[in-house]
Amino acid sequence: MAMRLYTFWRSSAAFRVRIALALKGVAHQQVATHLGRAEQRAAGYVADNPQGLVPALDEDGFVLGQSMAIIEYLDETHPEPPLLPGDARGRAIVRSLAQAIACDIHPLNNLRVLNYLKGPLGQDQDGVDRWYRHWIATGFEALETLSQRYSADGAHLYGDQVTLADVCLVPQLYNARRFQCDLAPFPTLTAIGEKLARLPAFASAAPEAQPDAE
Repeated sequence: MAMRLYTFWRSSAAFRVRIALALKGVAHQQVATHLGRAEQRAAGYVADNPQGLVPALDEDGFVLGQSMAIIEYLDETHPEPPLLPGDARGRAIVRSLAQAIACDIHPLNNLRVLNYLKGPLGQDQDGVDRWYRHWIATGFEALETLSQRYSADGAHLYGDQVTLADVCLVPQLYNARRFQCDLAPFPTLTAIGEKLARLPAFASAAPEAQPDAE
């Protein structure tokens, strides 16, 4: 059975996994799971993936959630090209950069959080948008400094090859633009993101290029 990726075109976490699959040339079937219609809450899906989130990877009945775990699994089972450096310090730095996005920025901007702000907490759209932009700016301030420290060529967050950190950066920049965040204070990040977005693996994984894009 072909590897299946449960995905939603605009999910930044699913976007990360699509990039990794494309970089590694892993054949797979996409299963569109529409978050706006709560398809991720369907009983059959939750039975396999109890968190009821996307993405999820299904490989012959082995179902794995959480984008970072999926990407590291792919990196171990399909090691070329590697998404983590060969040395311990390099791997630690790349994981730190990636987690600054996946653990500190993204969860605060997740659709579930935004819906809770608008619903039970009664925030209007302006309040939700200000929340979103605040946490993007806070996270990107540190990443801008770190990118200047660790990028070797101005085209990658770390070193001069695509890493897990880059796989996380491009979807987060996409979201920032979608919510009209001011990216002027982050010229290094935006320059890196623009170069990465032109690479075939990143372009093919972009939201607008997906079969379920609306």
